[in-house]
Amino acid sequence: MGMSAKVADRLAAGLKRFQPILSSAKTRDVNESDTSMIVSDMLAEIFGFDKYHEITRELCIRGTYCDLATKVDGKVQMIVEVKAIGIELKDQHTKQAVDYAANQGIEWVVVTNGVTWKVYRVVFAQPIDQELVLEIDMLGLNPRRDQDLGNLYLVTRDAITKSALDAYHDHLQATNKFFLAAAILSDPVLEVIRRELRRLSSDLSITVDELRSVVSEEVLKREVLDSDKAEQARKKLVRASTKMLRSKRSRDEDQEAAAPVVSPTERQPEPH
Repeated sequence: MGMSAKVADRLAAGLKRFQPILSSAKTRDVNESDTSMIVSDMLAEIFGFDKYHEITRELCIRGTYCDLATKVDGKVQMIVEVKAIGIELKDQHTKQAVDYAANQGIEWVVVTNGVTWKVYRVVFAQPIDQELVLEIDMLGLNPRRDQDLGNLYLVTRDAITKSALDAYHDHLQATNKFFLAAAILSDPVLEVIRRELRRLSSDLSITVDELRSVVSEEVLKREVLDSDKAEQARKKLVRASTKMLRSKRSRDEDQEAAAPVVSPTERQPEPH
């Protein structure tokens, strides 16, 4: 993930410092205001945001100030919705924060009670939706475990400036069952399968449409084909394919335009 030793040391030290604080706060069942103070300190000491310039409570959305927001180079990167440490995080808390973020064109939302941190990517569609990208249990992390520190790193200022959280989100999408199913049922992949099957017999006659029917009806599970997420995956795959095709066509046109034009008089005579 490109995490430096310096950042890893800060994450481990911050985790060791705040785990007892969170445990004590949870035992005392502190209120939302006190939880928010702890979260603000965590954003600074663990996640690396400047406490006085990059963490704010002054972001006003629809006449309401959100709990916290983080900024990098003056641009808001994440809205942080904070609930009291004893409150179980629910969908309604997420929806409120996502609505705030969507209203401002902000892509990332964190909903937390100090112990549990849920990181969402806002999906700008109709209607507005969200994808859970990461969930962290601060009291369950081990400061000596690289994977735990790697998960923490994704929410840091360092990672945001390197688009590491975006890259992690893209990786999750590319490897989830809905996108894999959509990819398998695409014409290019089915054509490869068809060619492999023809190795069994040169006389084997099978079309891409026949393969698609068999794979969708007898190989793949229905949940990866007939659901809203499956439809979203298919649409995203089509958009990506179209974008790539347009990019290739544009490069071909640029190369054609840049190629030198040889007039008929400049052409060499063909040898007899």
